[in-house]
Amino acid sequence: MPSVFVQGRPTDSYPRLAPEARRGRVRRITEVGEEVLHRPCRDVTEFGPDLAALIDDMFLTMYIAEGAGLAANQVGVDLRLFVYDCPDDDGVRHVGHIVNPVLDPLDTAGRRLLDDSEGCLSVPGAVMDVPRPDRAVVRGFDRDGEPLVIEGTGYFARCLAHETDHVNGHVYLDRLSGRDRKEALRQAADRREEVLARRAANAEALNGARDTQGAQGTQDARGTFSA
Repeated sequence: MPSVFVQGRPTDSYPRLAPEARRGRVRRITEVGEEVLHRPCRDVTEFGPDLAALIDDMFLTMYIAEGAGLAANQVGVDLRLFVYDCPDDDGVRHVGHIVNPVLDPLDTAGRRLLDDSEGCLSVPGAVMDVPRPDRAVVRGFDRDGEPLVIEGTGYFARCLAHETDHVNGHVYLDRLSGRDRKEALRQAADRREEVLARRAANAEALNGARDTQGAQGTQDARGTFSA
């Protein structure tokens, strides 16, 4: 089996960070409690350079924050869109974006729920166990408006479900009991400053790498970071 799938298609080789990140700029990540995270996002109706630039920004922002996925409302944009760079349980890497995603309903008879740890870039520092199906199928479009179907299992299925939740106006805290939600918010309160400091350091290192690249023409600005 290929080790990387890009937009659901196998590829023989792929850089450590998606090429989109080279073109992007870092955006602020919204946090739980901000209105844009707690209402359904609008459908994307215009496919063009503005959408492509947003995708580029989202890839870079995701890498700076050391995430596996990022939805548009997590950078304050009220649109149904997410990007991802995420492994499945077999170690296969999945990279891409999907516009106007819709998660297929699963037959409850054949569905298997996995209780596993889950975090969120919009709840910095908190990690809790969340039950999710072990398989996910998401349908939508690519940046050019072409139909797209992405399938995932294991951890990647969790990512697809988590990000689709985001564009529907839900954060993973909404799937927790009241007690577990309080624990997640406590973790975030304790660890938030540390997480934000690490993101700031990553962004500063990126700027330094870009300065070096501009001066010497040899430094790959993407090389410092991993998802």
